[in-house]
Amino acid sequence: MLNDRKATQDDFQALAAPFQHELLVHCYRMLGSVEDAEDALQETFLRAWRRIETLRVQDSLRAWLYRIATNVSLDMLDQRKVRSMPTSTYPPADADQPLPAPIDEPVWLEPISEEYLDWENINPEACYDTRESVTLAFLTMLQELPGRQRAILLLRDVLGWKSQEVADVFEISLPAVNSALQRARLTLSRRRTTQAFYHSAGTSDPQLSFLLARYVQAWETADADGLIALLRDDAILSMPPFPAWFRGIPAIRKFLTGFLFAGPETRRFRLLATRANGGPAFAVYQRQDGRFLPAALQVLTLHQGKIARLDDFLVSDARLFSQFRLPRSL
Repeated sequence: MLNDRKATQDDFQALAAPFQHELLVHCYRMLGSVEDAEDALQETFLRAWRRIETLRVQDSLRAWLYRIATNVSLDMLDQRKVRSMPTSTYPPADADQPLPAPIDEPVWLEPISEEYLDWENINPEACYDTRESVTLAFLTMLQELPGRQRAILLLRDVLGWKSQEVADVFEISLPAVNSALQRARLTLSRRRTTQAFYHSAGTSDPQLSFLLARYVQAWETADADGLIALLRDDAILSMPPFPAWFRGIPAIRKFLTGFLFAGPETRRFRLLATRANGGPAFAVYQRQDGRFLPAALQVLTLHQGKIARLDDFLVSDARLFSQFRLPRSL
């Protein structure tokens, strides 16, 4: 048994390993950062091993680890800034004005690689499916909730736990759980009425493949008109760590032609397909000294055959591309 004094740390790690990815995603939803989630996961396993004797025979190891991971994440939230997206914290930018200085503090949400997401481990009691629960739009709204409300909503509506199980995590009454859950649901419902909320595309199909191929071609040939043709009229373009973002085709077109695609050079970028936050994504490489080096990770949100949102996470080091197992140059 795990709570036997003769059990070794290797025994514990072997039994806990199958839950590693889902626990990391849970911490990511709580914290909005893969790097913070990795720290939380490491602390979770350390606390679990130190408290292994408190694991009762009738306890589920998975539920016990989630309980610890949730409390670790809440502790970390007390020491970290709330993460968000430019679209949630700043008004749309004027494409005729220079870009403001980037904000390099850890205040922005980070994308997460598809490899961490388990599409099979879905509880029929959950209100959100796995794909929706990791979209940037959902995560942005989630980060606006107080920590405990955020955790209760995740355990109840994303993981599908019963209210009594959630109450056991926090050692509070059922009415307290239901009250916090109701407030969290109301906040998310109000936010959904004030901003567009789209599902990212989940599966490949010929129409999607054609759209993404056109998207790559537009970027690699600096074809602003070709890229604009793929966007919804109310599309959004954000570029963390810059706080500036643009809404609507006129503003995005002006930014593309006046900045990203300005000048005669047309082979400035190369794109490599990947997936992030439940939808299509691209690693963008920019030509420098004869090589193509990491420039950004773009996460696309699609709606009715058009691109509704393009979140362009600019990179300053190799960390983000390493998380996605992307090459350092092309």
